[in-house]
Amino acid sequence: MNQRTLREPEGGLPDGSIEEQIIQMASLSYERLPLLEAIFDRFALALGSAFKSYTTMPSEAVLTSFDYLLCGAALEGIGAPTLTAVARAEPWDGRIGLAMSPELLFSVLEVMLGGRSGDSRPWTPRSFTAIERRFGQRLAELVLGELEPAFEPVGGVRFRVDHLESAPTNAVLAPPHAAAVRITLKVSFEGRGGTLDFVIPDSALDTVRPMLSQSFPGGELAGDSGWREAVGRSIEGSEARITAVLHEMRIGLRTVLDWAPGDVIDLGVDMDHEATVSCNGQAMFRAAMGRRKNGAVALRVTDDLGERKEERAGDPAD
Repeated sequence: MNQRTLREPEGGLPDGSIEEQIIQMASLSYERLPLLEAIFDRFALALGSAFKSYTTMPSEAVLTSFDYLLCGAALEGIGAPTLTAVARAEPWDGRIGLAMSPELLFSVLEVMLGGRSGDSRPWTPRSFTAIERRFGQRLAELVLGELEPAFEPVGGVRFRVDHLESAPTNAVLAPPHAAAVRITLKVSFEGRGGTLDFVIPDSALDTVRPMLSQSFPGGELAGDSGWREAVGRSIEGSEARITAVLHEMRIGLRTVLDWAPGDVIDLGVDMDHEATVSCNGQAMFRAAMGRRKNGAVALRVTDDLGERKEERAGDPAD
């Protein structure tokens, strides 16, 4: 797991008599949720790949803290102004909050507008414009869309953004004195970035709490298909050398030594001859050659050699 702090609830009780505080403490449940911690650990890995695909820049997401505390205290602990998305969790019938720090929001916005080489500017607290809020909602939908497959081991969930708030304390998720979980992730790319804070009230997890409270010793999460998707995204930007070989023939060394300037060499290639296309030395497919209207040479795939290789590998031994 990533290095992070895991703190039990600290304070957060309402002012009042000792009796009122004892009653309030007794009504709260701070039961740890080991499987939820594991889900967000792996979600951080997938989120880094998602930001890399979104910004086309090397990105990293790290889980920095996982706190059990009161819902009101969790929201008050997030600095303001911070653009906060209130999302409905279906079919859990609850709401969660996603707070995006201004540093992260404007860093991603600058990168998307082409400001890759410049240093990020210091944030001056102010209200968010309509364009910034619209972009913030798209960013929240990206993050929440990446979180959905992480919950597949406990039955699956869909997050729908209801609205945005400029201050976390304005987000109505649950009563202020209800138990909740606050998860903080740090997202960085090329010296920029910021934080994401999730606030999940216990009431939103009631239907899946028995599974989330189970101990998680490690290993694979059943049905964790997000790993394949994360690996696929991480290699999308990789480069591969493609070679098209029109024809190969054997010629004796004596014949080659007898060649002289002006000699015409018959390669035995006609108009219907197909080229063999290889990737890093491995034959992938055969293709017919042609020419496009702009004069560029083009290939049309006619035979997939990769499938043949798989079929031969699957044949039983004689």
